[in-house]
Amino acid sequence: MGPEATSPCRGYLSRLQVRTWIEPVVASTQVASSLYDAGLLLVVKESFAARAASNHSARPASNHSASPSPRDALEDEQQKAISNFYIIYNLVMGLTPLLPAFGLGWLSDRYHRKISVCVGLLGLLLCRLGLLFKVLWDWPVEVLYWAVGLNGLCGGTSAYWSGVVALGSLGSSEGRRSVRLIFIDLIMGLAGFCGSMVSGHLFQQTSGQPWRGLVLTACSVSCASFAFFYSLLVLKVPQLEAKPRKAPPSVDTVSGTVGSYRTLNPDEPERQSVVGHPLPPRKAKPPKTIIVLLFLAAILYDMAVVGTVDVMSLFVLRAPLHWNQVQVGYGMAAGYVIFITSFLGVLLFSRCFRDTTMITIGMVSFGSGAFLLTFVKYTYMFYIARAVMLFALIPITTIRSAMSKLIKDSSYGKVFVILQLSLTLTWVVTSTLYNELYQLTMEKFVGTCFALSSFLSFLAIVPIGIVAYKQASWAKHADVTEK
Repeated sequence: MGPEATSPCRGYLSRLQVRTWIEPVVASTQVASSLYDAGLLLVVKESFAARAASNHSARPASNHSASPSPRDALEDEQQKAISNFYIIYNLVMGLTPLLPAFGLGWLSDRYHRKISVCVGLLGLLLCRLGLLFKVLWDWPVEVLYWAVGLNGLCGGTSAYWSGVVALGSLGSSEGRRSVRLIFIDLIMGLAGFCGSMVSGHLFQQTSGQPWRGLVLTACSVSCASFAFFYSLLVLKVPQLEAKPRKAPPSVDTVSGTVGSYRTLNPDEPERQSVVGHPLPPRKAKPPKTIIVLLFLAAILYDMAVVGTVDVMSLFVLRAPLHWNQVQVGYGMAAGYVIFITSFLGVLLFSRCFRDTTMITIGMVSFGSGAFLLTFVKYTYMFYIARAVMLFALIPITTIRSAMSKLIKDSSYGKVFVILQLSLTLTWVVTSTLYNELYQLTMEKFVGTCFALSSFLSFLAIVPIGIVAYKQASWAKHADVTEK
């Protein structure tokens, strides 16, 4: 067994030139994002805590006696203020990139692959600078709406990540694409883990109230600047070299798929030949059906993930957990461990399971973890629930990989932007609804949002099951046709 078989990530890295690696951009961007996300939550929390304390002290003493507890009243007021801030913030961040991201994807397909990555990173850098200036000059938190708006006008995360996926797909063969994309997610997870682990400590470096968080936000801006200039001046678009065709095996030893997505594209005979079962002419339209089902599954699953992540950041700040800055950083770091376990899961499962089975495993993993979060009362219970979500990243990554096998290389930018924008719209709507639901239920049953996410995660398995059924039907039909 050669080194490529024993180390899949080493195999494709050895075939790429250093300047075509997208990993340095992904790593530095994710460190900046993890520092920014923690800093944003902590800065907004302290700003609204100061406002709530000021408003509460200005009220008549008789009003205080009417409330159950002054501390509980302050906490509820602060939680609602933070939730309302994130509703507007997420709306601006999700809606402003819609047209710019699609336009950048079209320009990337037509002119240069780096356009969406570079412009998207410019927007991310401007957004990080906005938080730095807010901390430095003690601006009101509302100025962050303008900062994230500038980010959106540059395409935001939608443009940036669709460009990353396109470059990652171009830099890998079809058979190794799932491993390539999940390896990029692994790099992102490792970078996010490191950034989150130190975020709480960096936030506490400056003790003065107006300057608190300055070191954290400055580090975030530095990492974002490195990512932008690296992508602009160093990064090269990978060029795939034409290779002589070889007789393919009946089963792909990397992806482990038998009659999987690659057999469903009638426009590319070389992909059909991987399993040796060409589709009959009357099956010319199934790939569109598969793409629609994959889109539906991705949207349902993304609703579950977004709702859980958005509410989780508020959940850990109030009773019963009451986390401080360092604990918040550790909690965010625990979320990034999922990137590592999902990568290992893909390496293991892809050798013996179909793509649809891997997606289902990931959805069951996340849905079970979200269900456990519903009943969390102590910190150790929180980490148990996060541990159950160890394969939660597999579904979206595998769905992207499956779509890349159904479309032409020249359409990567456009299709991935459409997928990313669909997920972004889903995120905007879901974030708004979940934040409103959290405000309504946080005093009665704070785990309501997690229970809903668990249900949506299991519901997303339905379209994946339909895909698996169609695959089995077409494979059976192909066998009958050959006989």
